[in-house]
Amino acid sequence: MSTEQPRGTRSQPILYWNRATGKTAEELIYGEGFMRWIYETPAGRFFADALFCRPVFSRLYGAYKRTRASASAIPGFVKRFDIRMEEFEAGDFRSFNDFFIRRFKPGARRFSEKPEELCAFAEGRYLAFEQLTEGQRFPVKSAAMSPEGLLSDGENGGEKARLFAGGPVLVARLCPTDYHRFHYPDDGVTVEAYPIPGKLHSVNPLALKTRADVFVTNERRVSILRTKNFGDLAYVEVGAICVGKIVQTRSELEPFCRGDEKGYFLFGGSTVIVLGEPGAWRPDADLLEQTRLGRETLVRLGERVAKKCGQ
Repeated sequence: MSTEQPRGTRSQPILYWNRATGKTAEELIYGEGFMRWIYETPAGRFFADALFCRPVFSRLYGAYKRTRASASAIPGFVKRFDIRMEEFEAGDFRSFNDFFIRRFKPGARRFSEKPEELCAFAEGRYLAFEQLTEGQRFPVKSAAMSPEGLLSDGENGGEKARLFAGGPVLVARLCPTDYHRFHYPDDGVTVEAYPIPGKLHSVNPLALKTRADVFVTNERRVSILRTKNFGDLAYVEVGAICVGKIVQTRSELEPFCRGDEKGYFLFGGSTVIVLGEPGAWRPDADLLEQTRLGRETLVRLGERVAKKCGQ
């Protein structure tokens, strides 16, 4: 999948707010030419539905990314996207997927120890809302979702969805260039967990301009977490195009601690969405402001992203 774009396909760039630098930056899109073709042209949209966004295509592409041949793309990828490999554990990456699920070095990222602070559960581009209402639309992505749509598969999640109606929500989009492991934001236990089958459209803003229902039609995995400091959370891992698999690395029968790894995505862009109960916590003001302005905010793993109400 080429990272170059054909001449004439360039449209509006994707801008985000970098929290660390306090500046706006332009996102470099992996496979930009392909992505713009399948979501910005009639022929591409046809093939997206007919082939590229069906799970079988992503499974096959993911299988290739697990081969030794795929490892040859790693040096060029690191250079093109300026990935700071000194932050990650050294390893013998025998495939692109080995590289893709690389871990941070111990101490490279730290979770806040303040009990009233909700920590970033993934490293990526965040949107934040104080209330998730029916048909909530994202200004940066023109996408819509609801608790019922996110959590219900027709059998599971209907009752749980009512618990989170009108509550806060954080959406963390992970680009293919990002760290692709996701973590628990607080201490607690898993009350319930289940998969929801679906398609595998891209979660990139390019796709969400024309596919407003991606988050409620893509393949997802839902976990209801009962946390020590923030009440119940709905933790939703959303698959996307070319994501080979969503892997859980910790037994859900065991209690978890703040910062523990929960799992990872194999190759591809993906998203983690966390919903809270009404009045339990409030996303940070800078995330809310950037969302209002129509921009995502790049946040590092473990940083504060919300605070318990009343604190």
